[in-house]
Amino acid sequence: MSKTDLTKVHKELYTAKAQPALIFVPAGHYVAITGKGDPNGQLFADSTQALYTAAYTIKQAYKQLEQDFVVSKLEGTWWVEQEGYPLDVPREEWCWQLLIRMPDYVMRTIVQQSLDAAFTRKQLPLLRQVSLITLAEGKSVQILHNGPYSEEPATLKVMEAFITGQGLTYNGRHHEIYLSDPRKTAPARMKTILRQPVK
Repeated sequence: MSKTDLTKVHKELYTAKAQPALIFVPAGHYVAITGKGDPNGQLFADSTQALYTAAYTIKQAYKQLEQDFVVSKLEGTWWVEQEGYPLDVPREEWCWQLLIRMPDYVMRTIVQQSLDAAFTRKQLPLLRQVSLITLAEGKSVQILHNGPYSEEPATLKVMEAFITGQGLTYNGRHHEIYLSDPRKTAPARMKTILRQPVK
């Protein structure tokens, strides 16, 4: 039985260089959970756990249907409810939507069945907040950030200068794709794709 690996199917979306580049991001299916607060806080950790639990339960359901797939990298979009740039406000005010991409053949009915089964088995309340969404970002600028999350502002400035230089404007939420597992990777060796939809 073959196993779909979306990072290979959509290689251009899951690889980036240290210099910004324009790409086109087509619509895709994601399991998602939304929250607000410090990414080092308990809610963020619990939401991540619920999302991965959902993703692996859905994977097992499709594996039984002989449509197995690799669980993709964790992603997240970020914004603030007030005016201003997210990095300029306290981390407690950051809003986020955590995402894990699903193959296009994943159906809402099986997702819901999987979420119900996972909740019965794991009793994680936040599983009730996980849903299947479609995200279509279109034209975007993408860049690879090397190093700890705390040093992202320098990379974001490079991306912002590129956007301005190309005569483009922001057109959606800041998007991050976490290529490295912070539990297993030294901060200096972390790799994160930063993406910004533009128009």
